[in-house]
Amino acid sequence: MQTKYTPNETQTFELLSVKKFIFLFIVSLGIYNIWWMLKVWKIFKKRDNSDIMPLARSIFSLFYLHALFNQIQVFSKSKGYQYSFSSTAYYLGFVVLNFSSRLPGGLWVISFLSVLLMVPALKSFNYGIKHSGEYAIIENDNFNKNQFIVIAIGTFFWLLTILSIFTLDNQSF
Repeated sequence: MQTKYTPNETQTFELLSVKKFIFLFIVSLGIYNIWWMLKVWKIFKKRDNSDIMPLARSIFSLFYLHALFNQIQVFSKSKGYQYSFSSTAYYLGFVVLNFSSRLPGGLWVISFLSVLLMVPALKSFNYGIKHSGEYAIIENDNFNKNQFIVIAIGTFFWLLTILSIFTLDNQSF
């Protein structure tokens, strides 16, 4: 189902639901998060007419995620958003959970919980965009072409990951 809100803007923006974000995050082994951050940083660069480098900030999110959380909250609060979250606590939790991917055995799956720490920022950003009056908003329950590509590639890497778990566990060195 697709819902479209159109004030009188020329730009469109497809809001990402929490379910889709979590699914794409997990199926892409966390890589989708970088793409989402890139989109958000590009919007802030354009809105603020700044000289930031969105791609670098997305790739090196370890250093810029806290700033992104803060900027999202300032943006959404300026549009009337009533909720807030601790940028510092969510950032630190995100970092700790991502480093948990280095845990031995199957404990690395704990790192996927880090997606839950992105949800408040996603909700806040969605609210800000929806209430900014700058975009024609599209809320789409279906996946778009690019998201299907992410799903296909992610599924391939998940299969490789699962295959390596079973083949490496049965080999002796």
